[in-house]
Amino acid sequence: MTISLEVSEGVGTIRLDRPPMNALDIETQDALRELAHEATDRTDVRTVVLYGGEKVFAAGADIKEMQVMDHAAMVARSRGLQDAFTAVARIPKPVVAAITGYALGGGCELALCADYRIAAENAKLGQPEILLGLIPGAGGTQRLSRLIGPSRAKDLIFTGRMVKAEEALSLGLVDRLVPAEKVYEEAHAWAARLAQGPSIALRAAKECVDAGLEADIDTGLAIERNWFAGLFATEDRERGMRSFVEEGPGKAKFV
Repeated sequence: MTISLEVSEGVGTIRLDRPPMNALDIETQDALRELAHEATDRTDVRTVVLYGGEKVFAAGADIKEMQVMDHAAMVARSRGLQDAFTAVARIPKPVVAAITGYALGGGCELALCADYRIAAENAKLGQPEILLGLIPGAGGTQRLSRLIGPSRAKDLIFTGRMVKAEEALSLGLVDRLVPAEKVYEEAHAWAARLAQGPSIALRAAKECVDAGLEADIDTGLAIERNWFAGLFATEDRERGMRSFVEEGPGKAKFV
């Protein structure tokens, strides 16, 4: 297998394993989509880590595989490519990317599907597709511009340049830098902490933010309002409020 899902402490790790650079070929893309659906459906998976191993996150698509494809072949394939990444972006649970080494092209686009990104201090990220006479095709033109703003996204997409970890942090492309040997440990700890939280409320928070970004403010507020009121029907809300009143904040045990 070029990709797997391993579960520990409520954390599901989607691990890329296609040496040497975790190139995202069609087989890996399809497996990624299936594992994203599995992580969505499994009740023992409460949060997710995206990880490519100690040396590299993912250096992009399999260029040799794409080189032999003509226009008709890519028309037929491009939806499947996007669907694989969209399945990750729509996992209704907190998702963190643990970025080591290169996260380029499709690798950067995969990291963009996460809710939070922890990167190694020596990581390099970018969208180099323009250097091949192409543009990002797995969501990069859309998710990158929404994350860091259109002008910064255009700079990276137009030039195809790689950015080092410090610049990626300053751009908002990643959220935290840690020593390379600590990346997975820190990402797993972030996910494990949230795995102990109120899962329905976390799902609600993610949906409100993501759906609200795609809508006008009034629609976003309606989404928030409906989820907010709906959470009053959950046992976790009862536990959380009772614990707050009786024990103070931050001590609730959720189901």
